[in-house]
Amino acid sequence: MAAKFELYKDRKGEFRWRLVASNGQAIASSGEGYTTKESAKAGIESVKKNAPTAAIEEK
Repeated sequence: MAAKFELYKDRKGEFRWRLVASNGQAIASSGEGYTTKESAKAGIESVKKNAPTAAIEEK
């Protein structure tokens, strides 16, 4: 099983997403609630588009 994005509604009724690894562990999350499912999906698409080129910065 490959990693997958899970889209869900939180207790406040906002949409959130999390990226789950093949072992079932959550490895990333939206960090914020979205008022619409479409906005949450746009957040997922942004991560999918931008993460492959994201730099690693050590601090």
